[in-house]
Amino acid sequence: MLHRVFGRKLNQSTNQRKRLFRNLTRSLILHGKIKTTLAKAKAIQPLIEKLVTKAKTDNLHNRRIVFKQLAERVVVDKLFKVIGPAFKEITGGYTRIIKFGTRKGDNSLLAVLTFTKEIPKEEEKKEEKALKKVEIKKEKKVKKEKEENAKNKTNQTK
Repeated sequence: MLHRVFGRKLNQSTNQRKRLFRNLTRSLILHGKIKTTLAKAKAIQPLIEKLVTKAKTDNLHNRRIVFKQLAERVVVDKLFKVIGPAFKEITGGYTRIIKFGTRKGDNSLLAVLTFTKEIPKEEEKKEEKALKKVEIKKEKKVKKEKEENAKNKTNQTK
C-alpha cells in the first residue's frame, strides 16, 4: 500500500531532484516555455502553479517564500512583476502540458510546458535597453581614454 507517498522521485537523489525542479521552474519563468520529458513536466506543474498563486499578491512574506524555492532575485522579480499580475483574475490552471512525441535516443515521451496566457516581454526589453546604454557609455569612456592617451603621446614626443 502506498500510504503517505507524495511526489515523483524520477530516479534521483533528493538534492539532485530539488536542483532539477529549481532549474526547470527557473527556465519556465524566464523563457515562458520549456521542452522536457512528460514525467518531469507533470512533476513540475503543481510546483509552478503554487508559485504563481503566491506571486499574485506581492508582499514581503510571499516573496521570501518564493525566494526560498527559487533562490534567484531576477527570477523572483519577473514572477512577481510580470507573471503574477498577468494571472491576477484567474484562480488556477496557469500552465499546460502539450505532448509532442518521443525522444530519439531512449524513446521517452516529450512534452512542452507553457503558461496558458501569453506573458508580456516588456520587462526583458527594458533590461536589454538598460544594458545597452551601460555598454555604450563604457565604449565612449574607452574611446575618450584612447584619444587622451594618443594626445599625450604626441605631446611627449614633441
